[in-house]
Amino acid sequence: MKKLLCLFVTFYLAMPFVNAFSLADEASSVIVLEPTTGEIIYERNSHERRHPASMTKIMTMLLVVEAIEKDLIKWDDIVTVSANAASMGGSQILLETNEQMSVYDLFKGLAVASGNDAAVALAEKVAGSEELFVNMMNEKAKKLGLKDTNFKNPHGLDEANHYSSAYDMAIMAKELVKHEKVLEFTSIYEDYLRKDTDRVFWLVNTNKLVRFYKGVDGLKTGYTSEAGYCMTATAKIDDMRIITVVMGEPDSKTRNAEVSSIFDYVYAQYGLNKIIDTNSVVKNVKVYKGKQENIDIVPLENVNNLYKKAEGVKEVNYDIELHDMVAPLKKGDVVGKIVFNDGHTINLTVKEDVKKANIFELYFRYLKRYLT
Repeated sequence: MKKLLCLFVTFYLAMPFVNAFSLADEASSVIVLEPTTGEIIYERNSHERRHPASMTKIMTMLLVVEAIEKDLIKWDDIVTVSANAASMGGSQILLETNEQMSVYDLFKGLAVASGNDAAVALAEKVAGSEELFVNMMNEKAKKLGLKDTNFKNPHGLDEANHYSSAYDMAIMAKELVKHEKVLEFTSIYEDYLRKDTDRVFWLVNTNKLVRFYKGVDGLKTGYTSEAGYCMTATAKIDDMRIITVVMGEPDSKTRNAEVSSIFDYVYAQYGLNKIIDTNSVVKNVKVYKGKQENIDIVPLENVNNLYKKAEGVKEVNYDIELHDMVAPLKKGDVVGKIVFNDGHTINLTVKEDVKKANIFELYFRYLKRYLT
């Protein structure tokens, strides 16, 4: 009997701890993701298609900020609100037809107060119409490889054939947090729009964890009768960011408590080890016909290792594979790759541009070598 008991205990302890219990018991679906490695720490029903409610606005924010970074629109552009945008129900910042507001303030109203009217006004600014913007949302979803998402609007009010999944929302959030400017908005707990007017509007973040859980700086809550209570939340503590999505929670109190418990668990159990960042010189190599003879090679992205604190940091080995280095070369050009022992790869580039040497520079370089 004692032998059997010992065998059972040994088998139980050998199982991955995260599978010995469940996180966010009340949620219909849940996922926990570390964005720099893409590792899934925990998931349950993560590909189940559900109404995403206002978490839809994660994709809306992503497309708006990308348009700004491409110089298609600017933060200080003034938007004239359409009747369509002003007519939106649900959560709103009380926009009026023909009211004028900057992209910056509309984005704040979208990110903090979850304004449906702000979402539509920004969508029309970016794409020209709400319909064209929704097409952009679905095209972006395809580019991100999302298979359980289809958008019918930019705000998230329930509509037939408007759906997503916890996994897909996590991937959208993973893409959005690359744009750190967005977190300046989503981390605001309270602020005001239309200051110094008789229509001042008090913004209070729908994500209460921004105020009550240290390290939380986004991203988006959601609720409709079809969706239940949802949240895509992100926190950064000790340089480790975590993204958590819960869908179909019974109420906001349970939603907030379960997301908080997830963060408690993850930050107690896991750590992040930086292996290489985009400033790390992995090799210095000769450049054929370059104005400079040698150039530093750096990764195009950071590389981290997620580990369980109880197991300690594991050694990571890799090989470097480089193309022939022939000038001209530009920073951002892929010149090779790092191949890690787990099989995944990241691309390498030159640390700075390398121009092609002219014939006189090459002649004097070879002459100098010959004479020395």
